[in-house]
Amino acid sequence: MAVYTDLVRYRELFANLFRRNFHARYRGSVLGVAWSLVNPLALMAVYLLVFGVLLRQTTTPHYWLFLLAGLACWILFATSLQAGARSLLDSAELIKKVKFPRQLVPFAVVATQLVTFAVMLAILIVLSLVFVPEARATVWLAIPLSALFVCVVAGLALAVACLNVLFRDVEHILAAALLPWFFLTPILWSFTYLPAGAHGHHKLLDVLRWGNFVTPPITAVRDTLWLGRAPRVADVVYLAVAAVVALGAGAFFFRRIDDRIAIEL
Repeated sequence: MAVYTDLVRYRELFANLFRRNFHARYRGSVLGVAWSLVNPLALMAVYLLVFGVLLRQTTTPHYWLFLLAGLACWILFATSLQAGARSLLDSAELIKKVKFPRQLVPFAVVATQLVTFAVMLAILIVLSLVFVPEARATVWLAIPLSALFVCVVAGLALAVACLNVLFRDVEHILAAALLPWFFLTPILWSFTYLPAGAHGHHKLLDVLRWGNFVTPPITAVRDTLWLGRAPRVADVVYLAVAAVVALGAGAFFFRRIDDRIAIEL
């Protein structure tokens, strides 16, 4: 637990690392954090045009909200893992010069990505309240569910950051895996609204639903915003367990290589 309690003990240092990353990302930018909204909005517009208008391949209600909710979660996951994988390498000079809790470096990277996600979640809550009236009773569940999802992302980011210090191929494998992973995750499509023929592949659908550990968290968060109903108990339990496992994995890998980080760098 000390791996995570150091966030509180060294909160001023963590805040400085976060500010460094945040200012480096938006330095010289006129719109600042507003630029972080361009990517998910542009992706939503393109996918909505292609799948919702040109190909008419979806009958999903409020498809634009379905897309935006899924993209917000995915972008937090993908960008945090990619940036987190390189975080210790990019801070090599600082790590080799000063002794401090090194896990704060990937956590600061995740916190920087979290700003975008928080803004997107606030927008999604407002849009859901306006366009999905039945969601008014459940939309607030998205906040604690998103907090659990952030725990999943933080634990995984710490794990890949540690592994990438030892094996520099990790960041390249991750970059190659994220694109097919995106299409195998129900962000553009929904299990409920798949063509009739797809439902015959029960084993494949079970693997995509439960074998892909990003699917239940995204589904749980999105159901509260898009469908206006409480998420399924199975998805919430899966998300809670995934958060514990991810945080445990991050702490495990960090403890194993903490003494070697400065040497490997």
